[in-house]
Amino acid sequence: MSLLNYQQVRPWAKAIRSAVLQRKMPPWFADAHYGKFLNDRSLPQAEIDTLVSWADSGAKEGDPKDAPKPVEFSEGWHIGTPDAIIEVPRPFDIPATGVIPYQYIRIPSGFTEDKWVTAVEIQPSNRSVVHHINGSTHAPGSLKMMKSGEFIALDVEAGNRALIKAGKEPPMFGDGIDGELLEVFVPGTVAKPLEPGQARLIKAGSDIMLQLHYTTTGKAQQDRVRIGFVFAKQPPVERIRALLVYNVHFTIPAGDGNARVEGRAMLKHDVKLVSLLPHMHLRGKDFEFRAIYPTGESEVLLNVPRYDFHWQINYYLAHPKVLPAGTILECIGHYDNSPNNPDNPDPKMDVHYGEQTWEEMLNGFLEVAIDPNIPTPKVFGPAPPEATQAALVTK
Repeated sequence: MSLLNYQQVRPWAKAIRSAVLQRKMPPWFADAHYGKFLNDRSLPQAEIDTLVSWADSGAKEGDPKDAPKPVEFSEGWHIGTPDAIIEVPRPFDIPATGVIPYQYIRIPSGFTEDKWVTAVEIQPSNRSVVHHINGSTHAPGSLKMMKSGEFIALDVEAGNRALIKAGKEPPMFGDGIDGELLEVFVPGTVAKPLEPGQARLIKAGSDIMLQLHYTTTGKAQQDRVRIGFVFAKQPPVERIRALLVYNVHFTIPAGDGNARVEGRAMLKHDVKLVSLLPHMHLRGKDFEFRAIYPTGESEVLLNVPRYDFHWQINYYLAHPKVLPAGTILECIGHYDNSPNNPDNPDPKMDVHYGEQTWEEMLNGFLEVAIDPNIPTPKVFGPAPPEATQAALVTK
């Protein structure tokens, strides 16, 4: 529903009362005991009390002269009016039923010079069919095998399963693998411009590649994606890079209401942590980011005790944190594969890593800031086994 003026809000007064009392709205899932975040949209108790009192006392309008000015939107862009917009050449047809392989499409950026970008936003035209969209930048000529502007269907799941069965890691976005990730669209995300002095780099002549994961809804539909860019007005002080901590080697037993999965990686260089985005599927229950420092001390960076697939949030640190080389970044998730989970596609099946919504993931997306004047370093290396780590900590 729209909630832009009193006339639109008034019929929903009781529903608003209930939603804010249960803290279902506004959606915010970070445990307040760990970290402070720039985009914290949770309501303090005083504001909850005000809304409840308003609803209980008849939901009166008040003096219209005291109303704030109407919100102005930039043609639907959260980042403001983009300096450049790249659109997929034609819509993609989503059938009514069936499994749709991942779709990849290469689009030339058209940038004739290096561009420092302060905001990126991916906009599908039909959110109801979108599981996720990844947008990445690739060096000139690196995607010659892909015809420009054509959708390419790849059975990524089969390829990844073969690699996993062979004990190998499948290619994942981030840290210079498969290009450099620019932006992720998942349900509940709101694109946010970077802080002053921060920017992402898109090299002249680069291609933009979109990885599109569509799901069927019982009705044939279409979607057409566009991606907007806002350019930096001056040279950046910090370059923002996207990274990923993940695990693809796990089994969530049938009926298990609290299965634990972990993913770990070690930093090879000092970085400044900017944001954290947990990603799981329908069995996701909770998610925690933890840093284990070279001294052996550990710190919870973000705890999401009530994960919700329908509201996946990128949590931006109010005070970016310097993480020294040698720090182990750990992601810990719990999954409810029991009949008590109303979103569970099938509590009778063991669940493994997979791209489809009825399978599972443990993905911890991070954004870090690095020096914009140095060559792009590979940031992550493998973390030592936990037994080795424990031995190091006790020395």
